[in-house]
Amino acid sequence: MTMPRRRAIPIPILLLAAFMAMVAAPGAQAGEDRRVVVELFTSQGCSSCPPADALLRELAERDDVVALALHVDYWDYIGWKDSFASPAFTARQKAYAYAHGKHMVYTPQMVIGGEHEVVGTKEMKIADLIATQRAQTPEVALAVTRHDGQLTISAQAPEPIKGKLLVQVVRYLPRETVEVRSGENAGRDLDYSNIVTDWRIAGEWDTAAPLAMEMPIEGSLPVVVLLQHAGHGPIAAVAELK
Repeated sequence: MTMPRRRAIPIPILLLAAFMAMVAAPGAQAGEDRRVVVELFTSQGCSSCPPADALLRELAERDDVVALALHVDYWDYIGWKDSFASPAFTARQKAYAYAHGKHMVYTPQMVIGGEHEVVGTKEMKIADLIATQRAQTPEVALAVTRHDGQLTISAQAPEPIKGKLLVQVVRYLPRETVEVRSGENAGRDLDYSNIVTDWRIAGEWDTAAPLAMEMPIEGSLPVVVLLQHAGHGPIAAVAELK
């Protein structure tokens, strides 16, 4: 995949001032202002997944959650090839398992904020983990805009963060229904939400200086920008353009 071309752009002074005020304020973005990334690893060939898919659909309606469905390909052999699956999403799930000291992957699995993994149907546990993430003060402030085919990403950290953050750009389909003709879900029409179609690393940021990045963006699909600690660590910030 060709990496997007990037060039430095100035950040408006007022935007930077707003960033710093937001991040520096006690409890900034905690509670009602903080958004939490929920990644669901799922498959059309998994009979245990539809309830988790339905739960993700509910989470996608919340203003405090960025819900993303990543379809894995390791169940394709049992009779139905997932039309949304990608080896890259399987690799992301395996990388999370390694980072969290696990030795196996499964579906349905949700990863909350890049930090916590849980069975994707455990509604109360998922709600608790989302609440825990929302209570945290963000490490950085992030702003994203899209105009005339260009995506502008700006970020600021009140203090340098140890290590690097990966700047990741995600595209997703808001909603699709799939008629499954074989496998464990044969004969079912399955509804899916926020189906990830593309996930790419746009760059790295060491947080020592403000981040300013511009890249081309095609089409009208929603865009999510994640700033995540390298090595599949915690997600420091997220912004979504629908």
